[in-house]
Amino acid sequence: MPRASAKAAPAPPSIARLRAAARTCKACPLWQPATQTVFGEGPENARIMLIGESPGNQEDLAGHPFVGPASELLDRALAEAGVDRAQVYVTNVVKHFKYQLRGKRRLHARANAAEQAACRFWLDAELLRVQPARIVCLGAMAAQAIFGRSFRLLKQRGTWRDLPGGARGLATVHPSYLLRLRDAAERAEAYAAFVRDLRQLQE
Repeated sequence: MPRASAKAAPAPPSIARLRAAARTCKACPLWQPATQTVFGEGPENARIMLIGESPGNQEDLAGHPFVGPASELLDRALAEAGVDRAQVYVTNVVKHFKYQLRGKRRLHARANAAEQAACRFWLDAELLRVQPARIVCLGAMAAQAIFGRSFRLLKQRGTWRDLPGGARGLATVHPSYLLRLRDAAERAEAYAAFVRDLRQLQE
């Protein structure tokens, strides 16, 4: 039995406090060209957490994760899988938009290992605060952040894995991957597989 004088562990900071603190984060160079920090959103007691890779151009401008065409596709897939997005916490591994300029266009660029590591503090803080029962990793970067660098998305997707603390996680493709598929039949098949992965959240 613990001693009567032992102090209880302090509660982790709220998402609102974490979001406010992340606005001034300068742990890596990505804060300089980005418009703003794009922090996670959703219920603090959400049973499900979706983790993407990093904000895109529209997320950077809006300041919210998963907006634009990829978000519309994700919302449709969640609805087909019987999952209410309003009850899901959504976030990214990296909180600032990394891009390369092509004329006036800002094209998404993958955050490197050092940039991902610098942002890991925020993801860990979100996980500690929300404590989801189910975690879905969208894309290889998110999957490797949760399951380790040896994880191979296309070979190991769609299978539940036990995680420390009692949560379970699975990985699937990022919705932006589906948008990049040009062949209509291939895109339809990949979308159906995406919905099947998400439907496992109903188990």
